[in-house]
Amino acid sequence: MTRRVLHRLLHRMPHGPWSARRTRTTGSGRAEATVLTRFSWRDALAEATVGILQRPARATLTALGTVLGVGSFVAVLGLTATAASQIDSRFTMLAATEVTVHDIARQHTEFVPLAFPDDAARRVERLNGVEHAGVLWPVQFRDGRQVSSSPVADTSAGRQIQVVAASSGAVRAAEPELRQGRLFDTWHDTTRQRVAVLGTGMAGRLGITTLDTHPAVFIGDDAFTVVGIVGDVRRRADLLLSVIVPRSTAQELWGPPKDGADMLVSTRVGAAQQVAREVPYALRPDHPEYFEAVPPPDPRSLRSGVSDDLGQLFLLLAAVSLFIGAVGIANTTLVAVMERTGEIGLRRALGARSRHVLTQFLTESAVLGSLGGVIGTSLGVLAVVGVAVARDWTPVVQPTTVLAAPLIGLATGALAGLYPAWRAARIQPVEALRR
Repeated sequence: MTRRVLHRLLHRMPHGPWSARRTRTTGSGRAEATVLTRFSWRDALAEATVGILQRPARATLTALGTVLGVGSFVAVLGLTATAASQIDSRFTMLAATEVTVHDIARQHTEFVPLAFPDDAARRVERLNGVEHAGVLWPVQFRDGRQVSSSPVADTSAGRQIQVVAASSGAVRAAEPELRQGRLFDTWHDTTRQRVAVLGTGMAGRLGITTLDTHPAVFIGDDAFTVVGIVGDVRRRADLLLSVIVPRSTAQELWGPPKDGADMLVSTRVGAAQQVAREVPYALRPDHPEYFEAVPPPDPRSLRSGVSDDLGQLFLLLAAVSLFIGAVGIANTTLVAVMERTGEIGLRRALGARSRHVLTQFLTESAVLGSLGGVIGTSLGVLAVVGVAVARDWTPVVQPTTVLAAPLIGLATGALAGLYPAWRAARIQPVEALRR
């Protein structure tokens, strides 16, 4: 025990933090003064501050675990909320503007091979909020015909190439990024032209690198002039791995689809739900039950799902960091109790009770936890802002998170210091002064 500690303790008696003078009258009429112990919260905070400042390096390392845990907690919740807001905006701009219509006529009657009328795209595009619409389906060849870039296909690789029959509106609804040439339009649909559009991957597979030579693909014995090569699509990524031909041409050559068709509809933002309700009646007012319109899912459910998945993963990491911080605080506080056994014994001898010692060490660990919580909260917010600025996002941090994080640090420190403080309170003055 240092002289400074001893001097401080002796200087406080009998009017220090553990004493208060009270006068009472005995039976003989004589006044006696007794000393009652007391220990206010102001005294507890002062003692905790002195204990921390006496060992700054140890206190810093002790609070580091809480800093990491609370910082991870704030950063996880902030980054999850920020990412969820970005998912909302992107989802709204793409998936929330897409409606898919399925042909389910065969569930009602087997005499309707294709429920979509020939002018299906024109009927749907008249609806308010619709930008593009078109029918498409994968063509199934039961005679094993191949797809190749030469008239004679002597390999079986062409059998694995998918052919998609699509109206011009369906191609535009997929929002393709054109690399070369052009897309086929309503004139090709109306006149049943034998033209095709390929994705870049499919064009490379067929050995077509340029349209200057007017290349063609052969589907069995039928030749199709390649008029465009698409680099990417925002919807229906399977189109990049397909040979896309006009719907009317495919229906003339190979008949209606074997397993029904779909319609792809692109809408303006906010119109998808209404369009999905109106499409069946616009296509077939006499039999709207032939169609099943699938509106986009609610973006709030997607955000909730993503937030839950990310939150559970990263909150587990934050909990581990908090646990490590709590173990560090408990270990350091326990070592401090063992080192300060003589000081504790002297405090007890000078009038401190067990609950006073308990309060002192518990307050010290709680202060360390609170400091770690405040610093961790600041670092977590800075991390969220830094990531958002780097990604050109809008940072989102809930006020409740910022307010709750320091309290979490306080609770972590208090719980971690509970056992060491209890050990310190059990030390007897006589045994402590002997050491």
